[in-house]
Amino acid sequence: MGATKKVDKKLEENDYDPHEHRNVKIPTTNTETFIHFLKASIGTGVLAMPSAFSNAGYINGLILTAIIGSIALYCLHLVINSMYELCKRKRIPYLTYPEAMTVAFQEGPPVLRCFAKIATPFVDGFLAFYHFGICCVYVVFIAESIKQIVDEYLIVLDLRIHMCFVLIPLFLIFSIRQLKHLVPFSSFANVLMFVGFGVVLYYIFVQLPPISQREAFTKVTRLPLFFGTVLFSLEAVGVVIAIEQNMKTPKAYTGKFGILNRGMFIVLGLYMGLGFFGYWKYGEEAKGSVTLNIPQDEILAQVIKIFFAVTTLISYALQGYVTADIIWNHYLIKKTTEKSNLVLYELLVRAGIVLLTFLCAIAIPDLSLFLSLVGAFCLSILGLIFPALLELCCRYSTSYGKFKFHLFKDIFLVVFGIFGGVIGTYVSISEIVEAYN
Repeated sequence: MGATKKVDKKLEENDYDPHEHRNVKIPTTNTETFIHFLKASIGTGVLAMPSAFSNAGYINGLILTAIIGSIALYCLHLVINSMYELCKRKRIPYLTYPEAMTVAFQEGPPVLRCFAKIATPFVDGFLAFYHFGICCVYVVFIAESIKQIVDEYLIVLDLRIHMCFVLIPLFLIFSIRQLKHLVPFSSFANVLMFVGFGVVLYYIFVQLPPISQREAFTKVTRLPLFFGTVLFSLEAVGVVIAIEQNMKTPKAYTGKFGILNRGMFIVLGLYMGLGFFGYWKYGEEAKGSVTLNIPQDEILAQVIKIFFAVTTLISYALQGYVTADIIWNHYLIKKTTEKSNLVLYELLVRAGIVLLTFLCAIAIPDLSLFLSLVGAFCLSILGLIFPALLELCCRYSTSYGKFKFHLFKDIFLVVFGIFGGVIGTYVSISEIVEAYN
């Protein structure tokens, strides 16, 4: 009798397809989703790849970028597939990443069920902090781009002074509370970014030095910085999940030749190519953004720096939206008793976020070190550890496969994420302390 009930329950789950019950007001087509994926995945992080390769060597860099990218892609599949499976079991159209973690812990091994109550705020916290870290990096990037132009044509000023000048534009762009109102700005930013990449590649390919002048491999002690930077540049777990949520045909997202795989193949190729040739061109002199390596005295180069600065300013509003949405809509709005001034309070929260990113950027204005710290600390958890735990718990009530393959694989990913995160964070903090002592 018990076996019959289990079979009936399994058939009931299989009859329910969450994709068919989603109610998306303005769904995106496959082509639009593909464009969104590339836009979300190819940001200013790609400009840091030559600096990342300087911490690994050109052979090491190519191999390890491919490995890290493949693992990151696999973990994205774990998250999306596990969320789909949990939605089938609960017979609901959609679960957010934090909600899926909570449900998974509730259904997972008994030793992990105690984490169910804190899963949602914990995942929310890491997502908010990660995007906050991105905004800090963007403040530094914008200020450094402007500084190079002002230093060349007007007056030499400290980088932190330029960060002060950037504050007002950041306040203005971040006061736009609805994503749909940012669409025209994002479209304009995409055009500028495309032109900018073309010009950067032009400068890279002019008079490449002999490859023998560059190291194929570097010291193992420098690899954690590489790990943090590449993970920061490649991973966009929150945005990738949000894109899938708004699709008209979400089944086209995760197939063997789906949007996720095809998009990541292009992204990975671009990141490896720019990292390899950028390091070949600039070697150990590669800076936290390759735009800081291109000539100071050429008008075209200066125009491109302005392009990237404007693009990053707009991207600041997009990335910061995640942090503001979590802090305000998930937590603070529930505690606000005076409902008549909600817009004012939200704007004050957003202004506070801008001010905090500014202060953090002032404290650590080294772009490459900041990239490594945020990537190693946040994304090792969001992009490696949590996806593995999500699948481990999701499969607990069904099967881990032959020889418990999925169990050991998930444990390996958790250990790999912990090791990479701890070592990468320690090295990044050590480098920051050494740089500012």
